[in-house]
Amino acid sequence: MIESRGLRCAYPGSDPFSLPDVDVAQGGTLLLRGPSGSGKSTWLALAAGLLTPSAGEIVVAGQSVGALGGAARDAWRARHIGFLPQRLHLSEALTVADNLALAFYAAGLPVDQAALARTLDTLGLKELARRRPSQLSGGQAQRAALARAVLLRPKVILADEPTASLDDDTCANALALLRQTADTLEATLVMATHDARVCQALPHAQALVFEALSARSAA
Repeated sequence: MIESRGLRCAYPGSDPFSLPDVDVAQGGTLLLRGPSGSGKSTWLALAAGLLTPSAGEIVVAGQSVGALGGAARDAWRARHIGFLPQRLHLSEALTVADNLALAFYAAGLPVDQAALARTLDTLGLKELARRRPSQLSGGQAQRAALARAVLLRPKVILADEPTASLDDDTCANALALLRQTADTLEATLVMATHDARVCQALPHAQALVFEALSARSAA
């Protein structure tokens, strides 16, 4: 579950801006919709504990994120949040399998080779485990990033514009994989998107529409 109330955020050198309240049940799907620059990525970063709000509260999987500080927040994020950013951040210096293993290091856990192998197999990456990111197609890289995000069986999956650079077929496959993975883990799935294909593929998902920041400032 995710609940947020009265969230405000400010970047250095800019005025604070407000973000919509959210209430999504555990296991639900929420689409954050709106134009680029409307605050969708900021909301995801707040939910993941990557940013701290200047006002308000956000509770994710029963935890008030603002109540956690420093290392405790990092450890909580690593164990409970699966984050799929716009830039996949797969290290070219590492194989696909080693990129996934970073999730264990981030959580301060020993590498569980059985869990790693199981996740690679589930997401169709078993044959690609020893490849480098540059040897993957766009869809394969997306699956590798998703595998890393869900390796520790998170309670919440946050995806930032996961289909923006994908063709129609790859987009459909990525969305099906995200929804299937969330269902398997009984995880809450939140996707920030301005891709109409996402809304068409998930017509029953809860939606939250963000206005452009300029429109909010003028209101």
